[in-house]
Amino acid sequence: MANIAFVNPEYFYLLLLVPLFIIWYFFKKQTIQSDLLFSDTSDLKQEKTLKNRLIHLPFILKLFSISLLVFALARPQSTSSWEDTTTEGIDIVLSMDISGSMLAEDLKPNRLEASKNVALDFISKRVNDRIGLVVFSGESFTQCPLTTDHNVLINLFKDIKSGMIADGTAIGMGLATAVNRLKDSKAISRVIILLTDGVNNQGLVAPLTAAEIAQKFGIRVYTIGVGTEGYAPYPFQTAFGIQYQDVEVQIDEKTLQDIATITDGKYFRATNNKSLEEIYEDINKLEKSKIETTEYHKRKEEFLPFALFALLFLTLSFLLKSTYLKSIP
Repeated sequence: MANIAFVNPEYFYLLLLVPLFIIWYFFKKQTIQSDLLFSDTSDLKQEKTLKNRLIHLPFILKLFSISLLVFALARPQSTSSWEDTTTEGIDIVLSMDISGSMLAEDLKPNRLEASKNVALDFISKRVNDRIGLVVFSGESFTQCPLTTDHNVLINLFKDIKSGMIADGTAIGMGLATAVNRLKDSKAISRVIILLTDGVNNQGLVAPLTAAEIAQKFGIRVYTIGVGTEGYAPYPFQTAFGIQYQDVEVQIDEKTLQDIATITDGKYFRATNNKSLEEIYEDINKLEKSKIETTEYHKRKEEFLPFALFALLFLTLSFLLKSTYLKSIP
């Protein structure tokens, strides 16, 4: 988009002289007429000819010429600006534990729903990234492949619940499935966020084996252990309705730390809703999309048309004054 700017706007103060020229011009005309004395003015009545009507035209052209010259001296420039933006997003797979223990209510309303809510907020902030979702319990599967359509991802995310697959905690399988989704990615950065609340007790792939595979593909893994310290209230269905029992929280922090270390990631522990939110905020800051913006500016001098028209009007004024509108001194 082109904009007009003036390099020397202070020259516009010269336009204040234009009203003074007009006053001087008519004062001079009046003085000349007053100096002529006639005994009889009956013969001085002039017909309204074209020449009489154009008598002030040379002066008007001079005023236009002066005004245009002032604009030329102010140096008008047209400026065009545009920018090119290049965005390189990150490929992220969220691998989430949906085992029965994720229903414990040490986080509100429970671990699974709290984890889903925070993850959904995280997704909304990663507008330039492809994000996928893997869920695991006794086994694992891909709930949503890598996609930039975050609306589809969010709807599929909301559908996950405990009991979708056989119970258990197959951390290695959850990680291996996520690695399989990222291994062919060409993104500048590939990341897995693995969240669990337990100890690996199912699956054909050991967690550290899956971590070594991720490391070979250059995939960074952030691990999150979710659950309070000590005991957590866990709901049980009984003949008398839902009853609660305090169950000991057992998280294999050593394995989660090793996974993060092997893959150049980081381990986090979330003991409540607030700490879980802070963890995702930290990850959001650690993993930034690459956005390059190049701005272009082009300036073009526009004084020439003003100068040419000023010269044209001045020449026309001189020609009229010297020929058709020539007056006798």
